Amino acid sequence: MSEIKVRFAPSPTGFMHIGNTRTALFNWLLAKKLGGKFMLRIDDTDRVRSKKEYEDAMRESLQWLGFEWCEEARQSARFDRYDALRDKLIAKGRIYACYDTPEELEIKRKRAMAKGLAPIYDRQALRYSVQDVERFKAEGRKPHYRFKLEPGIIQWEDIVRGHCQYDAEKLSDPIIIREDGSYLYHFPSCIDDADFGITHIVRGEDHVTNTAAQIQMFEAICGKVPTFAHLPLLTGVEGKLSKRLGSLGVRELRAEGIEALAICSFLAKLGTSEAIMPYYSLDDLAESLDFAKLGRSQPKFDEEELKHFNTHFVRSMPYKLVQGRVTVSRDFWEQVRPNLDVVDDIKIWADICNNEVTPVIEDKALTDLAAAVLPPEPWDENTFTAWLNEVKQQSGKKGKELFHPLRKALTALDNGPELKTLLPLIGYAKTLKRLQGLKA
Repeated sequence: MSEIKVRFAPSPTGFMHIGNTRTALFNWLLAKKLGGKFMLRIDDTDRVRSKKEYEDAMRESLQWLGFEWCEEARQSARFDRYDALRDKLIAKGRIYACYDTPEELEIKRKRAMAKGLAPIYDRQALRYSVQDVERFKAEGRKPHYRFKLEPGIIQWEDIVRGHCQYDAEKLSDPIIIREDGSYLYHFPSCIDDADFGITHIVRGEDHVTNTAAQIQMFEAICGKVPTFAHLPLLTGVEGKLSKRLGSLGVRELRAEGIEALAICSFLAKLGTSEAIMPYYSLDDLAESLDFAKLGRSQPKFDEEELKHFNTHFVRSMPYKLVQGRVTVSRDFWEQVRPNLDVVDDIKIWADICNNEVTPVIEDKALTDLAAAVLPPEPWDENTFTAWLNEVKQQSGKKGKELFHPLRKALTALDNGPELKTLLPLIGYAKTLKRLQGLKA
């Protein structure tokens, strides 16, 4: 079996959204699991809308997610190659010029639909006379170009969808070059995939019809057709692709404290028959990849659900994954992490335990009593309960009127990790001073 090679081919015409991220993830995981290669291809044929800032942000997001690539290419550097194959296929009659205006094409489309027919192109351009072409040119018309589909059944075995087939005669010959001479997605993509030896194409199911036409393009270009996997598209919780989902990207999620591996774990299992669970290694996640477990229905992506999952992810996160990002010890991390929502929350508790806090004294009599019965060190996880019971017994207080004044004195906050966790981390000296109303 030849080596597996996949590609992620974003267009830098906007920031990478969550749908793009999922496509990149499945390509990377497939290459990793099968010991293959992952290639980055920048589809920047749209010279007007392609922006460097979008490309830079996309690269940064891919690197943050942990997706390394072994090779990259840029479509804007390959126009000579596309032009050469264009001319070759024009000579063979597989690409032809069309002078129909957008208005004429729209009229034809409406007529066909009114008759209950599929709105496919009628190939009138193949019947132009020399005089027709001269007249069009005299009118100042610029041609667009179509790829001519050969009659017959186009079929393939899709990794996700199973057997797929289309009757070529029921498909329109796809436009591959616009009137201004710029290339649309289909043709350059097939040339690149053929030239760079892409063996597997993993992309959204919105490309299924494109695939039917592109199979014939691959056959016309090189004769070798890749294996396809078409993923069901994400929808919002309301059942359709919302504007928020279409713009939500890795940059926004990262800024909100969502972990890269949490995003990958969540997206890899969303819409599958498997439970969404934390994976703390991309290698382990890749090993679990199984396209057979992907459902055919469109999975619903809920940003709030991802945030809840991220909280679960962080609260079990191994210290080795945060060691270079936090300034606390392994013991501190493991003690406090069950109370974190995002990793950066650790800074709040590190400050409370290690730096000065100005205590808030709500009940001086209670905190004075608590200071008087504060047990000497060494302290452990049982110290707080024994101390609290003593304060409770002597003060006669319970519930919020017991807990809240102690928490405000020790942390100056209303909520946070359990005091039984924090107390040994704060230590005797700081605890005593704070109960006495002193900054410590």
